[in-house]
Amino acid sequence: MKPIAMRSSEAQSRRRAYIVAAILFALILIVFFISMNTGQIKLAPQDVLGTLFGFGTAHQELILFKFRLPRIVISVLIGAGLAISGCILQGITRNALADPGILGINSGAGLVVALYIAYFPLTSAAPVFLLPLLALLGAAATAALIYGLAYKKRDGISTTSLLLTGIAVTAGINAAMIVLTIRLNPADFQRIATWLAGSIWGTTWKFVLALLPWIVILIPYVISKARTLDVLNLGETTATGLGAPVKSEQLKLIAASVALAGASVAVSGGIGFVGLIGPHLARRLVGPRHRFLLPVTALAGALLVLVADTVGRVILPSEVPTGIVVAVIGAPYFLYLMARSKA
Repeated sequence: MKPIAMRSSEAQSRRRAYIVAAILFALILIVFFISMNTGQIKLAPQDVLGTLFGFGTAHQELILFKFRLPRIVISVLIGAGLAISGCILQGITRNALADPGILGINSGAGLVVALYIAYFPLTSAAPVFLLPLLALLGAAATAALIYGLAYKKRDGISTTSLLLTGIAVTAGINAAMIVLTIRLNPADFQRIATWLAGSIWGTTWKFVLALLPWIVILIPYVISKARTLDVLNLGETTATGLGAPVKSEQLKLIAASVALAGASVAVSGGIGFVGLIGPHLARRLVGPRHRFLLPVTALAGALLVLVADTVGRVILPSEVPTGIVVAVIGAPYFLYLMARSKA
C-alpha cells in the first residue's frame, strides 16, 4: 500500500489538475462565445443565442454556421493537437525546447500541403480529406530525416543534436518553400502566402470532419500512454532498467506526435509555438506527471489558438493571421527559454 503522505500528495495533485482543467474549459467556453460575436460583421449576444436555438435570420445563420463556427471549432482542435504533439516531444527528448514547429515537422507537413494546394483544386470533398494524409507523409519524412541526421551510432541521439538538426532542416524546407512560391502565378502565390502566415484557411465543416478523427483518436491514445511518458522522461537507461520497451514506445509516441502535428498543419497553415507554450503553461500549473499534464496541455493549446484567432480577427480592420498573433507571444517566450537553458 502507498504511504499516507504519498496518497495525500497524489490526491492534492489530482484535485489541482481538476480545478485547473475546469478553469481552462470555462475560459474556452467564454472565448468561444465571444468569438461567435466578433468579426467584421458583429452579432449581438442575443442574436447569437437566438441563432443557435433556431430563431435567427437566414443572414445570421449564414454568418454563424457557415463561416464562424467551423473556424472556431478548428481553432480548438488544432490548438489541442499541436500542444499535445509538443508535449510528447518534450517528454521523449527531455528537452524543454522541443516543438513540432521548431524541429521542422510542421514545415515538412506544410511543404507537401503547399505543393498540393498550389497545383490541385480543393473543390471536392475527397481532396479535403486527403490533406491530413499528405501532411502526415510530409511530417513523417521530415521526422525520419531529422532523426537519421541526428542519430550517432556510439552515442545514440542527443537532445541538442536533435534540436540543431531540426532547425537546420526547417531552414532548408523554408528555402524550398520560397523557391516554390516565386514560381507560382499571383493567385496561387496569395493562397500559399496566406497559408504560410498561419491564417486558418480551412474554415468549412469539411475541414472539421477531416481533422476531427485524428484528434479524437490520437489524443486519448496518447493520454493512455501517460505512465509510459513518465518513465521515458527519466531517460533511456533508467526506463530500460525499469523494464520499459523504450524503442518501440518511443516510435509509437513519435508517430502519434507527427500525425497530430501533420493533421493540424494541414488545415491551420504555418502556426508555430503552440507545441512549445501549451506544455510549458500546463507544466507550471499541474506539474510534470503526464496523466495530469496531457489533458491540461490540450486545453491550454486550444485556449491559446482560440484567443489568438479571435484577437487576430478584431485587433485591426483587416484580419491578422492567427500564426502571427501566436508568434508575437511565442517568439519572446522561446528566447526566454533559450536564455534560461543556458543559465
